[in-house]
Parts: sequence; C-alpha cells; structure tokens
Amino acid sequence: MKQVTIDGPNDVRFIDIPKPAPGPNDVVVKVAACGICGSDLSYVAMGGLPLPTGGPMPIGHELSGVIAAAGATVKRVRVGQRVVVNPEAAGNRIGNGGPEGGFTPYLLVRNVAEADCVYPLPDSLTFQQGALVEPLAVAMHAVNQCAARADDKVVVFGAGPIGLGVIACLRYRGVRDIVAVDLSDTRLAIARQLGAGAVCNAAHGDPWEVILTRHGRELVHGVMPAVGTDVYIDASGAAPVVREIFDHAKFGARMVVVAMHKQEVALPFFHVMAKELTIKGAMAYPTEFPAVIEMLASGAVEVSPMITHQFDFADFNDALAAAQKPEVAAKVMVNFLE
Repeated sequence: MKQVTIDGPNDVRFIDIPKPAPGPNDVVVKVAACGICGSDLSYVAMGGLPLPTGGPMPIGHELSGVIAAAGATVKRVRVGQRVVVNPEAAGNRIGNGGPEGGFTPYLLVRNVAEADCVYPLPDSLTFQQGALVEPLAVAMHAVNQCAARADDKVVVFGAGPIGLGVIACLRYRGVRDIVAVDLSDTRLAIARQLGAGAVCNAAHGDPWEVILTRHGRELVHGVMPAVGTDVYIDASGAAPVVREIFDHAKFGARMVVVAMHKQEVALPFFHVMAKELTIKGAMAYPTEFPAVIEMLASGAVEVSPMITHQFDFADFNDALAAAQKPEVAAKVMVNFLE
C-alpha cells in the first residue's frame, strides 16, 4: 500500500509499505478521511523532522476511520467500530515525527490498550467531521486557556483552520461578541458562518478601527488609551499582531497564543505590569478530545464550512497544492475510497 512521506524540502513522495499488523496492545485503523494541517505544510517546506530511525518522515495526523484489526488485549474498541485517532497519545506521534503517518490506507496505532489513542466516532457524524476533531481540539484548548466567558468581547487574529475552530468553540461556550481578523475574504466569510459577529480583512483596512467600533474605547489608569476587548487569541503567527495587542490591550485583558511564531518579537513588557495582562500559550490538546466530540455530536455548532476542498487519496498532490493557497482554502480533506 502507499504512504505519503517527506524525503527533503518540498520532496513529497508516495512510498510502498506493507499493510500493518497490530501487536497485542495495538489497533489498525482503516483510514477514511485525513485533513492537511498547517504543520504538514511546514514539514513539507522544511524537509520534515529527523526520525530516530532515519529515513523519510510520514505525515498526516488529523484522521478518522474504522478499526480493521485489534490486538488481543485491546478492550476499548472493537473491529468495525468508527473512530477518531488522537495522534499524540501514548507517544505515537503519528505524522509528527513518529514512524507512522495518517496519509495511508491502513494506520497502525500503538498502545491502544493502555491509553486513549482512539475515541468512538458517533454515528451522527461523518468521517470528515471526525477528521476535524484533532484541529478543533487544538482550538478548544486555546479557548480553555483563555477561560472565555459568555459576556467576553473576543478578537481572533487568524482565520485559518485553528482560528476558525476557535470561533466555533467560543460560540459553543456561549460567547457572542467575536471579531475575526485575517487576510483572506474566503476565510473571513467562513468565520461569519461559524459565528463571528464582525470581520476585518487586514489587507484592506485597519482592524483596530473595526475592533474599536465593536468593543469600544477604555482608558488604563485614566491616561492610556485602550480598546475594550477582554480576550485576544492569536492564531495568526504574525509577529506584528502580538505587539499591536500589547499596545491596544485594556487593563486585565487576556491573550492566548495558539500559533507558531517563526520570528522573534520585541515587546514592551511595561504593559504586562501596568495593564496586568495575562498571557498564555496553547499547545496541542491535553484533555480536549472528548469535549470536542461531544460538541460536534450535540449539533450546537456546524463546522463543515471549514472544509473548503476535498480530494481522493490518489490526488494527494492536488490536495497539497490547494492547501498551499490560504487565500482560497481553509481545511483541505483527503478521502480514502475502497
């Protein structure tokens, strides 16, 4: 069977590998859908991560499927059951530097008997919705980190899949006053569908004018101008955004960084003290998988608009090319056929 790997910068290959067999504690998942993540694009550009065993790096970690085989000690799931895979559980690191990757018809998931590596996918959800659980778990962890309340005024910088997921999770938590900022009209239109009350394309206007109009003006200590936003979530990874947040934040504002920043940012840390800012990072999803599945199963939010493109596995190169155009793509989904 085929597996997608990275063998160097921008060197994506289909290699032949044997169909896996599970050990006593493992399962084999017949992959149904796997999304392309921004980290996949980064891995492609940089040539992948160095594997302990050497060789090309398999990619793909946002996936759902059906249990095709299970080891003798596995009791959590059964053959034929629809599941979502947690790629980081039990040290698997699926598609993130481990020996397996999700862009392949059959995936070995290790140590399922000992950890929550797979979760049942409710029958009411499609496999494509199931493949959104992983990025939505990243987004929900960011929302948990900011401790968003229903009456908070929130700005989300970056309307890629994670930022869009943040908007969906905020709405699920009852937050109504959300401003989304991005450079893509396509993504901002999806942000509207998911529940953003206002949007701004920063390529065509000053987002702080929109934010100020929406959230109002305040003064810190009676002298420092600020906007009335309670929570900022940076899903953009753009260095100027963080500095601008520091400059505009009100007293007691909270900020969560869920994007990967590739540049150093010079920040006026006086504002952290004077404004009593709370700054947190959000990495992965320590506990969020079950809550995301519950959110999707409830029907309270509809996240399908996040999926802008779908391709068959045989057309993976076309899928990758689509994902590399953020101005028109959000989540690109790869589907596996019989």
